[in-house]
Amino acid sequence: MFWRSLVGKLAVTILLLVSFVLLILTISLLQFFERFHIQEAEKQMMQTATKISDVIVDVDDEPLILDTMEKVKDPAARVIVLNESNGILSSDTENIDIAQINNQWFLENKDIKVAQLKNKALQKQIKLKENDVELMVVGKPIENTDAFIIVIQSLDVVNQTKAETTRIIFLAAGIAIILTTIFAFFLSTRITSPLIKMREAAFDITRGEFNTEVPILTHDELGELAIAFNRMGRQLNFHIDALRQEKEQMSSIVTSMADGVMTLNRDGEIIVVNPPAEKFLEDWYYEKNLTSDEYELPDDIREVLNLVIEYEEQQMQELSLQGRNWVMIMTPLHDQSYVRGAVAVIRDMTEERQLDKLRKDFISNVSHELRTPISLMQGYSEAIVDDIAESKEDKNELAQIIHDESLRMGRLVNELLDLGRMEAGHIQLNKTEVHIDSFAQRILNKFYREAERSNISLIFDQVIEKETAFIDEDRVEQVMTNLIQNAINHTKENGHVTLSVKNNERFLSVEVTDDGVGIPEEDLPFIFERFYKADKSRTRSDKKKGTGLGLAIAKNIVEAHNGSIYVKSKENIGTTFSFKLYDD
Repeated sequence: MFWRSLVGKLAVTILLLVSFVLLILTISLLQFFERFHIQEAEKQMMQTATKISDVIVDVDDEPLILDTMEKVKDPAARVIVLNESNGILSSDTENIDIAQINNQWFLENKDIKVAQLKNKALQKQIKLKENDVELMVVGKPIENTDAFIIVIQSLDVVNQTKAETTRIIFLAAGIAIILTTIFAFFLSTRITSPLIKMREAAFDITRGEFNTEVPILTHDELGELAIAFNRMGRQLNFHIDALRQEKEQMSSIVTSMADGVMTLNRDGEIIVVNPPAEKFLEDWYYEKNLTSDEYELPDDIREVLNLVIEYEEQQMQELSLQGRNWVMIMTPLHDQSYVRGAVAVIRDMTEERQLDKLRKDFISNVSHELRTPISLMQGYSEAIVDDIAESKEDKNELAQIIHDESLRMGRLVNELLDLGRMEAGHIQLNKTEVHIDSFAQRILNKFYREAERSNISLIFDQVIEKETAFIDEDRVEQVMTNLIQNAINHTKENGHVTLSVKNNERFLSVEVTDDGVGIPEEDLPFIFERFYKADKSRTRSDKKKGTGLGLAIAKNIVEAHNGSIYVKSKENIGTTFSFKLYDD
């Protein structure tokens, strides 16, 4: 790990660089001092030869010359004088190896003979074959004579000086390496310490801590880098906050839209979805018998997505689901050179498309509902006037029919008036604390005999977390009575009707489920409209007669409680009406 760190790399680099320089310098110094010591030794030997030669020129006394040799020369050196008759005058020496060299060797040595004949100076290093001793030999001719003076000395002295010099150089190099190592770690630590802090700050920023700042320890390039890093962090924090606010604003806009919005990627995965779009998907899952665990994109939407990716342009598609008409507009999302996904806007066009039709149908529906009782009343009243009914019992029967029809007309008019007031917002609620358990049980008890006559099972399912709810008891009873009555009327023998009540701190939820004939898909969008009847022929059996205003009134009562009412149904399988009243 150390070798991968910046401290290790920088320290090793400095050490390698300094070691390489010291190696080159050491080799150069060793070679220099080796030549220097040899040159200095040869220079001293030549000075010795010069002094002795001057004495020989001035003095002709051999003992005096020998005495001068002993005084002038180095004790470890040896001086030899060769005269014209090859006579040899030699001094003593303390070096045993040099002392063992006989005079004949000097007379026969080729280098000495050549220098003597040419009358030139001699400076040479010679290695004896007998004992591998290295010698330095310096010679020069004596002026105004044919004699030749030779000074010979062993290289051991030079080698000892060289070894001492080498030891000093290696010691200095070692000290330099140690100091360089300390300096390298100190320098690398000083350089990398701010970088380590910047790395830690960068990790903090990756974790979302954009307010992290690096301490400014120096005023050099690293200090300027720390200043730039802190400025970058502040700018990044500013832009992230701006993006977060923009995202929250966009999310709020999308969530509050009445139209469904979905963002998809190329693979058909849903990235963003708002509540209306979630409701659309829930209806699709219900129709396809899927659960939320089996989350997948509807096939119709996937086909449109494939077209958007293929043609890279906006596509529009109409969908039909649970009897409602939807229009979807899908726009591609471009990422430089390709489509990375799409945004789908899903709008429920059912109400808009049916608005004109409902306006036209309203008058005809009212006329139709009033025409039947009016016709009956007119016919039976004419029968009484024309004395067609002869007996009193017949007249009473006809009068009773006229009375019943007038009551039904009165109920129709009163319900129309009530519905008009509700839709105009003039409904008044008398809210009180109601015990939900006894309230629901009391409503259900009203239908037990009717259910028994039709051989239908009534089931009561309750989850009461809170005993009371703040509601208008009469109005909510009207809604539940209507839903239960409809469920019994449209359930065959041996069927089941289930009342499910759930009450907690947040809402009161009521569901009425039956396994009856169900509602055709094309009728579901209009189930809460005025005069809706699944019986298209409008025949009036004992079980199904009514004004067709009950569900419209129920919807307005629920909405007056700030609640919502829903219906889910499959033909020949069953229907579920549910509503929620939220706690204020």
